[in-house]
Amino acid sequence: MRSMEKPPYTMRVPRKSDPEYYLDQVLPILLRRRVLQLTKFDYRLANDLDDELQKLRCRVNYHALRFTKPIRQLGQRIVMKMQKMANRYIAVHLRFEPDMLAFSGCYFGGGEKERQELGEIRKRWTTLPDLSPDGERKRGKCPLSPHEVGLMLRALGFTNDTYLYVASGEVYGGDETMKPLKDLFPNIYTKEMLAEEELKPFLSFSSRLAAIDYIVCDESNVFVANNNGNMARILAGRSALLMARHEMDWDTFSRKVKACQRGFMGEPDEMKPGRGEFHEYPS
Repeated sequence: MRSMEKPPYTMRVPRKSDPEYYLDQVLPILLRRRVLQLTKFDYRLANDLDDELQKLRCRVNYHALRFTKPIRQLGQRIVMKMQKMANRYIAVHLRFEPDMLAFSGCYFGGGEKERQELGEIRKRWTTLPDLSPDGERKRGKCPLSPHEVGLMLRALGFTNDTYLYVASGEVYGGDETMKPLKDLFPNIYTKEMLAEEELKPFLSFSSRLAAIDYIVCDESNVFVANNNGNMARILAGRSALLMARHEMDWDTFSRKVKACQRGFMGEPDEMKPGRGEFHEYPS
């Protein structure tokens, strides 16, 4: 009787390790055991690498790695449904979950009930500093509410017949919080609305659900995020690398952004080499 196959050897790599760590600690184990499973994936390699390694890293992250076939197929089916309803659609990545709002330390206009509920959730993180909600908002650190996202899109010129795909988890406040956005843009769809039955095998896996959202967001004509999180960074990095939907050169884009933002609270800062995360600035 054949013996059961042994599971692969697992190893946890520290965050933002330099290339030497992989050569000295990881490679010998891989050569000896042939198969090695790294139990953590995000931010396991330092941002500051030489150009050749950075180029390789870009190709691995945005070209070589692929989602599994079931994720790709379902994502593309949802894309086709959106494109069948409208030639163009906007994808909105809406991070407005209770724990995310509590972590931000911001206030969103929900009165004492909101302060108490988010305050209780915030107690889960004992090392978080005390933050001023007004101060965080002035610094531009607060995620936009669904209503604010809608107002921003209308201010940019998108009309109420525009189709929106909303990628989100649990929205704090539920339907009441989403109502102002739906009033501004009635044609709102989610993966749950477009593939309720097909999503059932994925419901216990938040990362797989996020991967499906990523595919639909990546195929959208316009992508909008209410905060600068991993989804926005990865999509921005992929677009920067592949020059997807490139319609203007960088100098023109930079000039237009600076002209629009001049004099407003929270003017943009020029990014310097070595700042920010790799996924957001892959070059």
